[in-house]
Amino acid sequence: MSENQNLLAEQRRALILDEVRRRGGVRVNELTRKLGVSDMTVRRDLDALARQGVLEKVHGGAVPVVEASTHEPGFEAKSGLELTAKEDIARAAARLVVPGSAIALSGGTTTYALAQHLLEVPELTVVTNSVRVADVFHAAQRISGQRQGAATVVLTGGVRTPSDSLVGPVADQAIAALHFDLLFLGVHGISVQAGLSTPNLAEAETNRRLVHSARRVVVVADHTKWGTVGLSSFATLEQVDTLVTDAGLPADARAEISEQLPRLIVAGEPDEPGEDDGTGDG
Repeated sequence: MSENQNLLAEQRRALILDEVRRRGGVRVNELTRKLGVSDMTVRRDLDALARQGVLEKVHGGAVPVVEASTHEPGFEAKSGLELTAKEDIARAAARLVVPGSAIALSGGTTTYALAQHLLEVPELTVVTNSVRVADVFHAAQRISGQRQGAATVVLTGGVRTPSDSLVGPVADQAIAALHFDLLFLGVHGISVQAGLSTPNLAEAETNRRLVHSARRVVVVADHTKWGTVGLSSFATLEQVDTLVTDAGLPADARAEISEQLPRLIVAGEPDEPGEDDGTGDG
């Protein structure tokens, strides 16, 4: 098969990573046949994924990185992963937001992508413990000025984590005094047994406060988060109203999630919410 020019490098690497995780390891020659690309292209992709720390190169192929439940990648390390999936999820999740509502966004690269889709939603009050999310709104206001209808952003205090979230007693106290219509929650891992989890104990407690203060909880998580378990669980699946994920989620996982949650949205598929589909009262 000739070199496949239709797959972008990002898409190709996402497929490679999925294959490594699903099978527990792959060989270079298997990937060249599957993807229809050259040996050199596959090796470049493996080098790039190894630099991101998401797989380990071995002789003739690659295997998954076995991470401790306490391992917490930094924001920059996570921001280069599953970019297309995160963008699709962010676009679908933004359609759930009703103008004029009070929403909260936790830390994470998917909520960061979501923030950029919320800039044109009028009259929002945004509570966040993410420095990166707050910066999205503040940067937009610096460029365009404090226009009418611009979001009001409440950034909690706290101690900064590797993922640029603010956590700890200061953040917890601020969040406990607030109430918001909708919480968009990024997660390190999600599973039936462990629920929602994170490697960071302080972040787990802050996320518990976020969940407790929200009328509705929407988890935004790409398919690679399914089956991952961090050190500390902070919510059960019963506390989640909606999961917004991407089309990479396998059929068996979709069936399992649908049994646990009131609503599963797979971004880009026909049951994705329309532009006028909100979660507010009405």
